[in-house]
Amino acid sequence: MEKKLNYKPKDYAGKLAISFLHSPLTALLAVFVLAIGYLALEIMPREEDPQIAISGGAIIVPMPGATPKEIENVIVKPLERRIREIAGVEHIYGMAMHNVGIVNVQYYIGQDRQISNLKLYDKVMQHMDEMPKNAMHPIVKPFDIDIDIPILSFAFYKKDKKLSDAKLFKIVKDIQYQINGIKNVSKTELKGAHKRQFNILVDINKLKGYHISLGQIMQAVSSIAKEVPEVKNRTKDNKIVIFGIPNAIESVKDVKNIMVANYMNSPIYIKDIATVEDGIDIQNFKSTTVWSKDIKDDVVQFTLTIAKLKGTNAVFVANDVLAKIKELKPMLEKEGIGYVLTRNYGKRADDAVNELVDHILITIGVIAIMLVFFLGLREAAIVTFTVPAILAITLFIAYITGQTINRITLFAFLLSMGLLVDAAIIVIENIHRHLHSHDAVDKDMDEILIEATDEIGSPTNIATLAIILTMIPMAFVGGMMGEFMKPIPQNVPVALIASLFIAYIFTPYLSRLLLKKPKMHHHNHFQKKKHDKKLSCEGGEK
Repeated sequence: MEKKLNYKPKDYAGKLAISFLHSPLTALLAVFVLAIGYLALEIMPREEDPQIAISGGAIIVPMPGATPKEIENVIVKPLERRIREIAGVEHIYGMAMHNVGIVNVQYYIGQDRQISNLKLYDKVMQHMDEMPKNAMHPIVKPFDIDIDIPILSFAFYKKDKKLSDAKLFKIVKDIQYQINGIKNVSKTELKGAHKRQFNILVDINKLKGYHISLGQIMQAVSSIAKEVPEVKNRTKDNKIVIFGIPNAIESVKDVKNIMVANYMNSPIYIKDIATVEDGIDIQNFKSTTVWSKDIKDDVVQFTLTIAKLKGTNAVFVANDVLAKIKELKPMLEKEGIGYVLTRNYGKRADDAVNELVDHILITIGVIAIMLVFFLGLREAAIVTFTVPAILAITLFIAYITGQTINRITLFAFLLSMGLLVDAAIIVIENIHRHLHSHDAVDKDMDEILIEATDEIGSPTNIATLAIILTMIPMAFVGGMMGEFMKPIPQNVPVALIASLFIAYIFTPYLSRLLLKKPKMHHHNHFQKKKHDKKLSCEGGEK
């Protein structure tokens, strides 16, 4: 049966307190708040640093035979003039070179990347009629900064010295293809690799003797080194018949037997003027080496880098890729290939988040110990409960709004930690004061709790709003710093608003369970002793 109280709440603080003071759902709400906070912490995408949206692109216009001055006048300058018409463009960098002009465009940080790419492409296509007649079709290549930063990199090297570079490349290329199929893997790159190719080492003296040019050799090889499907006719059941010319070069012997020209009515083959070997792309002078405690000497390696989609969990993606590599390890051992994990951004992100979570727990413990000395054991326990509850609500809201948990997000929580307990401390202190007032003995416990909470509602709301307003201007900071610090104005105001609701709902509820109203206050006891002494004096005189 609900008690009838003499005090009527005037503020939302008192109304919330009276609504949840005896509700059986209050305890369930506390468990629910902590549960959703824990789930958000576990499943929220983790990153070491927030991913910053950088928009831009490059416009490449080939113009064969043109000089840099011509490229600048007829391609670069007109493109720069048109691109300045696009809203949100911060910088334009034009480059004029022999045969090609390149214009790089950078938008202000924070611009939507997809919309920016569309505006850039649309502006170029609108003014295609202004391009010179001998210019080729422009290539619009957007920047893809979001997925260019790898979270994992592996260095694959040869354990078996007999293994060729070409076979190593083929195996690592196949691994790259398999990793590309893993969920949330966005981009993989192979660096420092040498591809398999047939090398034709031409004897210059023989070339001169037969009066053959290098161009004739290139033309002879390219004529049979490509697939050239050709549509011929249709069958009776209306199916298309395609006669394909397959890649005819499959071995060194095939290359040697390519006919280059006729000399004195005799065919000249490549084997007559050159040495052919099955090797690697010797024209590629780029190579990388790797060293580790398990490798005695520096060895040549191929680096495979893996990036993730924006907004996905770096820890989960990294673990999925590592599981795939572990699955392929027996095959690599059999082929004589070793690998070294040279970068694991997922582990770094997980360690950074866990470290800051530990610091938050330490901060909560320090606050609890400090409150014991100033408020008392039970009062400190009530205030301490509000901190994880507030953080739980903030984490859940951050999760459903698509944020990631990173060092800046957790720094925002640490920054607001001292502010989160203000409302709960004010409420519990006022409740303590009311419980020890001279008329507390004559009041009902529920009435004391509701009156004490309602009394400080308005000033606490104003004070919290003032702190929130100091955080709002940070949301309008532009540039790289504004994007990097965005989690602070996004999360601190949410945490402060949550602290009000938690303080008004759970502080009175927990006070009813843990705090006791004094049976007799010292002021009443003093008045009673004074009254008894006066009566005894009057009795003595009589």
